[in-house]
Amino acid sequence: MGVSVSASTAIIVAGMFFAFTAFYPVAANGFDRVTEGERDVHERALERQNTAFSVDSATFNASGNDRLVVNATNEGSVGLVVSDTTLVVDNEYVDVADATTTVDGDGDTDLWLGGERLSVEVDGNSLETGVTNDSRVVLVVESGVRDATGVSA
Repeated sequence: MGVSVSASTAIIVAGMFFAFTAFYPVAANGFDRVTEGERDVHERALERQNTAFSVDSATFNASGNDRLVVNATNEGSVGLVVSDTTLVVDNEYVDVADATTTVDGDGDTDLWLGGERLSVEVDGNSLETGVTNDSRVVLVVESGVRDATGVSA
């Protein structure tokens, strides 16, 4: 009777050891994924907190050329990517890639750093909605931060 109890105990201990060795990597990987996901959430929140910009002006047809010009200044500590910026005019999405964009007068850059001014120029004929003094433009950057202003003619 003594040998069978010892053998049974050894089998149970060996089974628990094998079960633990199978369970541990799964638990460790799951914990790592959760930790990495939480870190990503915190990084995005910090980026949003450090992002600040203001839409300074939005003018339409100022020089008689049926063009909408939106000027904004990056007031935050985070550099922004111009091509990841979204422009909405009276609830109509405007593809910034098709617009003429300049950062402090430089049309070749896609990087909008702190203190620099972004100018987006859109052909008024490419918009489905008519732009008037009652129109509103919204500029949204990649982190989801946005600012809006009314259009002046």
